[in-house]
Amino acid sequence: MSASGAVKEKVPLKNRIAVFGALIGAFMAVLNIQVVNTSLPDIQGGIGAGLDDGGWISTSYLVGEIIVIPLSSWLSNVFSLRRYLIVNTVLFLIFSVLCGLATNFPEMVILRALQGFSGGVLIPLALLCVILLLPERARPVGFAAFALTATFAPAIGPTIGGAITDIYGWRYIFFLNLVPGVVMLSALVYGLAPAPMQLGKFWTGDWIGVITMAVGLGTLQVVLEEGNKDDWFGSPFILHLTILSAVSMALFFFQALRPGNKVPLVNLKLFAKRNFAFVNISGFLLGFTLYSAVYLIPLYLAVAHGYSARQAGMVMLWIGLPQLAIIPFMPLLMRKFDPRWLLAFGFALFAISSFMNINLGPNDSGPQMLIPNLVRAVGQALIFPCITTIATAGIAPADSGSASALFNMLRNLGGAVGIAMTQTFVTNREKFHSAIIDPTVSLLNPATQSRIAELTAYFQAHGMNDPAGARAQAIQMLGKVIQLQSYYFAYGDAFGMLGVAMVGACLCTFCIAKLKGPGAPGGH
Repeated sequence: MSASGAVKEKVPLKNRIAVFGALIGAFMAVLNIQVVNTSLPDIQGGIGAGLDDGGWISTSYLVGEIIVIPLSSWLSNVFSLRRYLIVNTVLFLIFSVLCGLATNFPEMVILRALQGFSGGVLIPLALLCVILLLPERARPVGFAAFALTATFAPAIGPTIGGAITDIYGWRYIFFLNLVPGVVMLSALVYGLAPAPMQLGKFWTGDWIGVITMAVGLGTLQVVLEEGNKDDWFGSPFILHLTILSAVSMALFFFQALRPGNKVPLVNLKLFAKRNFAFVNISGFLLGFTLYSAVYLIPLYLAVAHGYSARQAGMVMLWIGLPQLAIIPFMPLLMRKFDPRWLLAFGFALFAISSFMNINLGPNDSGPQMLIPNLVRAVGQALIFPCITTIATAGIAPADSGSASALFNMLRNLGGAVGIAMTQTFVTNREKFHSAIIDPTVSLLNPATQSRIAELTAYFQAHGMNDPAGARAQAIQMLGKVIQLQSYYFAYGDAFGMLGVAMVGACLCTFCIAKLKGPGAPGGH
């Protein structure tokens, strides 16, 4: 019998089923972000939300999620991993159904926040289950499966959301959670061993840390999600929230690192470990680029080429599908090769795929994005199992909850920062390129006059008899062409920014020390 077969026999069946159930939960929690974002216009119309209010349907979920992720390790110790995970799974399913039944905007925002607060638990605890329930040499398989929840879910989210909304209506994107939810719940009930609650830890917990962290991260998430729409610090609301976030996070760091604090909410001293520090910097940059690209590609296709949400989802699908074929082989690759070099190679491929989209133009739509998307898919498949392995290597069991919470929180926070920066970057670069192009397209320019004359003749030949009206239509169309050209340049610049972020992540991998110990991957 092979060594790998022997390892598999040592993993109890209940443990494998429990890990499988937990991973379904993480997949659902991540999927719910992208599926809902795709269907926002339909949801807004269905509940009577204004155009500017619709963003809160996503923001409220993300606020709940980012607050609860750092709390999950502590609360799973208080109530037991089994009880806490099962209860939050039930709550997630209940709030999913209630979101699908929502009839007005305030109701939807509150329910989405509660859905995010329960769903956010599922992400770090899935990774914690992999660490606690699988023996060291079997964890690469678990990390590879966890990678699918982090990379495959965002890639197929737009496809699933667009298809379900078009066929059945937007309410069914929430009801969809019930099918995998029942499977997940059954697996957790069967697989997780009961454990006693430790309610004393609840009353003696780091409540100052809980409050300052919740206020700091919650307000920061709102600033990042709503800042670009509200003109950032030109809005008193955004300015005040930024100050509140900065003060709260400063107090949180002080409390967490205070020598007299024996039970900090999360163990920030883990960042004193070289590998943990650099892999989390890489993870933050990965979240920055991953979620920005998931935001940027459908937006570019819609603005520049008129793609529907469903059409853009089909383009995104080619980022997800190849990973299904590659990730199952990652445990074998990590046994053969040093995970640091696989990680660096994955970041390099991700950077290359972004740089391939720099020179966008009228002919660069979905089909032209196929090769960059496939390159990116290979890169992502290499990145996630390796980065998770390195992030958790050498972490004491007592600190595994903190490690999982910090790793997942920083990746999600990187995504929030990335999307906010990308929105502002595209807006500013479009203005920049328009300012450069406009003077060269003066109405006094002979080339411009010739082009207007051609367009005027075209409109007259197609039924517009009024010469003045045809000329006005020609000038208007020329203006749209100029704006579209500035958008091509702006989106290309944004992809360049994402490529630079991935180069930075790649450089961080060269600061990571080789993994040691009997369970370290990369050995022969």
